[in-house]
Amino acid sequence: MFVCICKGITDHQIRQLVTESGVGSMRELKQHLPLGSQCGTCVKVAQNIIDNTIIDESLFKEVG
Repeated sequence: MFVCICKGITDHQIRQLVTESGVGSMRELKQHLPLGSQCGTCVKVAQNIIDNTIIDESLFKEVG
């Protein structure tokens, strides 16, 4: 799904940066993608994707 129509950024791109590059905040995400640089309506959705991806990934980490 497109998160940012202005720049053509998808939820897959955001999840991939969180899981592969360790992105954990909007500030870090904006270093990789021009998210929120136009109208800004995508920022809340992008933050939710970051948060949910971090939670999902942490549930499957090995403890020990």
